[in-house]
Amino acid sequence: MTDQIEISLMSSLDAIASKDWDACAAPGDGRPEDPFVTYRFLMALERSASVGPGTGWQPSYLVARAEERVIAVAPMYAKSHSQGEYVFDHNWAHAYERAGGRYYPKLQIAVPFTPVTGRRLLTRPGFEDIGQAALVQGAVEVADQNRLSSLHLTFCTGEEVAAGKAMGLLHRTGQQFHWDNADYTTFDDFLAALSSRKRKNIRKERAQAQGFGGEIIQLTGDDIKPEHWDAFWTFYQDTGGRKWGTPYLTRAFFYELHETMSDDVLLVLALRDGHPVAGALNFIGRDRLFGRYWGCTEYHPSLHFELCYYQAIDYAIAQGLSRVEAGAQGEHKLARGYLPNTTHSLHWMRDPGFARAVGEYLEAERTAVAEEVEVLTAYGPFKSTAEEDDHD
Repeated sequence: MTDQIEISLMSSLDAIASKDWDACAAPGDGRPEDPFVTYRFLMALERSASVGPGTGWQPSYLVARAEERVIAVAPMYAKSHSQGEYVFDHNWAHAYERAGGRYYPKLQIAVPFTPVTGRRLLTRPGFEDIGQAALVQGAVEVADQNRLSSLHLTFCTGEEVAAGKAMGLLHRTGQQFHWDNADYTTFDDFLAALSSRKRKNIRKERAQAQGFGGEIIQLTGDDIKPEHWDAFWTFYQDTGGRKWGTPYLTRAFFYELHETMSDDVLLVLALRDGHPVAGALNFIGRDRLFGRYWGCTEYHPSLHFELCYYQAIDYAIAQGLSRVEAGAQGEHKLARGYLPNTTHSLHWMRDPGFARAVGEYLEAERTAVAEEVEVLTAYGPFKSTAEEDDHD
């Protein structure tokens, strides 16, 4: 069937109707599983020049059609570096180039700057198998025909891993910290599930943070005003500059968010004397909340934990969401109720010898990641079944 499918590349989302893209990326009614593969999010990156010429993220979107109907799409980019991916392949690049090869450019099927698990091989309902196969075959052919070193699908789903492995792609794992909602009705319900020491520590942190001398507000939809984005841009610049040297996103990206995605956003701000001094940006999915960026212009003890982690839990409980994903890295999240979860990526290497070496490395790495997840979970803050329900 895949030989009857037409595969094409687009350098801009302007070349496809939003309804055709979202029929694959966000099928069904209501809020999408996550907003990051929607037309509006990817177009915000493109229109704001956060991706495109000079960024190292050159759009090369994949589109699969059957009988002139779009049945599958993928957010694919030609990459001239490995920044903004959160699945680190710098050692692979160095090894490849030491051996005389040219690692960049490479192809990346991913959401730029967004370490969030979700579908990457986006198919219209009913076309899952042939759509995924067509996209993988098409991406590999593009990489091979252009003599590119590699193809990478990052933060993909378990179902996509199974499909990719069946087609010969290499499987890599990592880990992140997520908070799961065990049908809590209040934050105190969550605290009751923790050990006494962790419960007391969280209460202490929340009291310290909330006593910073101002108020903490949650904003979404029309309640988010342009001046709130002005403040958050300042926060983002500070954090981005310290983490990456240069922030990945442009100011225009936040303007696009305001215009097209305010209903997909939860903005948590700390105000002192009516002026924002810190903030955390989250995106809202159908059943998950995704923490993305944080920043501040004033330091206040524990305010980072309150805005990024505890306010997110409050919102998830109030809205009946099942999970909060707090982004990449950060073992400090463990003590605050965020447990390790395995993440997945898929990789194709054009050079067979290099592919074998990477495959051996990934086999050992998967074992190490699984052991780390097991150990960290055991050190989590939740009460063991044998622990008494003490009161404090």
